[in-house]
Amino acid sequence: MTKSKKPDFRPNEFVVYPAHGVGKIVSIEEQEIAGIHLELFVISFEKDKMTLRVPTHKATDVGMRSLSTLDVVAKALDTLKGKARVKRAMWSRRAQEYEQKINSGDLMAIAEVVRDLHRSDDQREQSYSERQLYEAALERLTREVAAVSGFDEAGAQKKVGDVLVGRAA
Repeated sequence: MTKSKKPDFRPNEFVVYPAHGVGKIVSIEEQEIAGIHLELFVISFEKDKMTLRVPTHKATDVGMRSLSTLDVVAKALDTLKGKARVKRAMWSRRAQEYEQKINSGDLMAIAEVVRDLHRSDDQREQSYSERQLYEAALERLTREVAAVSGFDEAGAQKKVGDVLVGRAA
């Protein structure tokens, strides 16, 4: 087993944990678990009222990463302007693919899900599961846009919403 290089994250820094989105490193602590000494990142997800402890040597392996750059955020917002690409596969298969993209933590993949599942007012209703996936992807996208751009979440949601509405016009 190869030991991964310890990532260079610091307390009070925002990071993206693939399965949960944007969180803030509260501290780095040492704990003994099952007789093994571990150094852990303590990550707080304020909105979800959740705290996660990730071993520092495993952070990269699980896909934890720094926030995207402003360039990547701009590209993700550009992705939203594109035409929805919906495959002709069964919904269960597409839903699985959307779920994987959301949990990948990749901002571009999440933007693709938002683009593909967004419905303007004149389009048909979304099913419950479609709406759940759309809202999960939209929330992940807006949280990262907010953290990178320095907006509050409402400001980021407005920015993303304006891009989606502009696409329909």
